Amino acid sequence: MKSIIKHRNFSKGTLLVIVALTLQSCFVAKDYTRPDLQTETEALYRTDNLPTDSVSIADVSWKNLFTDQYLQQYIEEGLQNNMDVRIAIQQMVAAEAYAKQGKAGYFPTLSVGPNYTHQEYSENSQFGSIFSGGLDTYDVTANLSWEADIWGKIRSNKRATQASYLQSVAGHQAVKTQLISSIANTYYNLLALDAQLEITKQTVATRESGVETIKALKDAGQVTQVAVDQNIAQYNSARALQVDIETAIFKTENTLSILLGKSAQDFERASLDTQKIDQDLKLGVPATLLSNRPDVMAAEYGLIQSFELINVANSSFYPSLTLTASGGLQSLQLDDLFNTSSLFATVVGGLTQPLLNQRKLKTQKEVALANQESALLSFKKTLLVAGNEVSNALFTYEAETRKFEFRKNEVEALRTAEANSEELLKNGYATYLDLLTARESALSAELNIIDSKLQQLVAVVDLYEALGGGWR
Repeated sequence: MKSIIKHRNFSKGTLLVIVALTLQSCFVAKDYTRPDLQTETEALYRTDNLPTDSVSIADVSWKNLFTDQYLQQYIEEGLQNNMDVRIAIQQMVAAEAYAKQGKAGYFPTLSVGPNYTHQEYSENSQFGSIFSGGLDTYDVTANLSWEADIWGKIRSNKRATQASYLQSVAGHQAVKTQLISSIANTYYNLLALDAQLEITKQTVATRESGVETIKALKDAGQVTQVAVDQNIAQYNSARALQVDIETAIFKTENTLSILLGKSAQDFERASLDTQKIDQDLKLGVPATLLSNRPDVMAAEYGLIQSFELINVANSSFYPSLTLTASGGLQSLQLDDLFNTSSLFATVVGGLTQPLLNQRKLKTQKEVALANQESALLSFKKTLLVAGNEVSNALFTYEAETRKFEFRKNEVEALRTAEANSEELLKNGYATYLDLLTARESALSAELNIIDSKLQQLVAVVDLYEALGGGWR
């Protein structure tokens, strides 16, 4: 008789498992599809030279784009030691742990532990008349629980945690891209300041000599003391400019130290004149930003996560099938606990349909829908911002390239004017004001041409970052 009952129980349990596994194919959860972004990507770069293929400068390794050996060394150090990169890695590790937990949702939960129970019964109760005093129970029980993923809730939750992990990976890639851009721009700023400092030192030396010259002209009666004072003032102005540039170099080196994750120090470097970027500035079609630019990818993973959480919220409205089982050893006497007669087992299978839950499930769905709409808008905004940054960087590079030629012509003309003014002053055909004006204009023009060269390099770096280059 006992064997028949056990057989029936086994058959029922087997049937529940088979039904549960069969129903797993009946998913309510939907699959994510990327939203239509045609409107957002049309004329995204705002240029007449629209790209026709997917080739982009973002596909070029930073090692091939930046050929300066010092810059390569500093970027390598920054990627290893920068604090923001290391923080992003730890965030990625945490997200990976949650992703592993999401994958484990298909597995049952199992717990095992010994228990001791002492019960005191009332003498007037049903059991008190049988057990005088109290009752001691000893057991070692294992509890197992497993929920069938009938509606895809577990699958959707797993996908949501995976999307969160991939979002953290994209975040790490975005930090790397920004870091490479920051190191390169800071390095180029140092080179530009070095070049400006060299020009200023030469100017200081020239003006110091000019003061002696103007004093000699005063002694010869060709100029007044006012001319001497003006030249001395101009000389000291150049000295003050030199101090400002040296201060800027000091602070910029400190900034580079922070980017490299090390204490403040001096840095070896090349010169601005040796910097060349030989890569073609190819943009690629706007759609390439979806796979090249880390912050755009991170925004889409955020959208995917919110989409899957809607699936989870929808699945919560349907009944859940849960199988629970417990078994182990149970005895009234500790000495008999590990006896075969102390074995027990219980198997329970049931469907649970939520009915009244203080509106928690409906609230969960409404919040999930709002979060998805917010994530979609953030995704589209990130894409538009990315296109705007590409457009700005490209226009800036083209503008600075054109302006550089004008700056060169300006410097040549003003240096000639300075030399001619000095010669004419010595021969009494020009005033000291003409010379002072020519000197100030020439210095300003030389500093401007260095800045124009810097802005070209910065624009290339910005374009590289805007297209999503550097993290590969």
